[in-house]
Amino acid sequence: MWTAQSIAREAWDRFLLYLPLVCMGVLALGSYWMVRSAPPLAEPVVPRVQHHDPDYFMKGFSVKTFDAGGRMRSEVLGDNVRHYPDTQWLEIDSIRIRSFDAKGTLTTATADHGLTNEDGSEVQLMGNALVVRETVVDQKKISSPRMQYRGEFLHAFMNTEQIKSNKPVQLMRGKDSFTADRMDFDNVAQVLQLDGRVHGTLVPTPER
Repeated sequence: MWTAQSIAREAWDRFLLYLPLVCMGVLALGSYWMVRSAPPLAEPVVPRVQHHDPDYFMKGFSVKTFDAGGRMRSEVLGDNVRHYPDTQWLEIDSIRIRSFDAKGTLTTATADHGLTNEDGSEVQLMGNALVVRETVVDQKKISSPRMQYRGEFLHAFMNTEQIKSNKPVQLMRGKDSFTADRMDFDNVAQVLQLDGRVHGTLVPTPER
């Protein structure tokens, strides 16, 4: 005969029997809720590898830059040009440059190949590189002779009027000539530094 005490004991025994299953179910539901509530994991961002490949080509290239007053500062021309998005530089075949400083003095540059940034302020000339600054006459009628730089590599900075090279160069100033293994010339400061094997030939100016 079932009594209240035996029924309670039976219920308690069944409760203890199914308690592990109940606990497992609660844990499973809790885990499912946490997974649903957690923010999604961000997918790993794979860095995009930029290759040194041109993104566009041009033929018969020509670009000009002007100062604030509308005067032309430089003109860059070439037979073929390739633009590289990873460096934002232009590679130009048969490059030709005309550049004017603040006083209007013309400097020209030519080479088999050239690299220039987008505004033309920095140019690397490679292969039969030649930079020429024409004769300058100041307000006092004092003349600065024609300057010519020649080599297989010349690095020209148009805005600061500097020309550098880490390879052998030949420099001609009027009738005087110099050769060196390396060169650093600052036209604004009028400082020329020649390094390595330096040779020079000075031609006396005839007396008047």
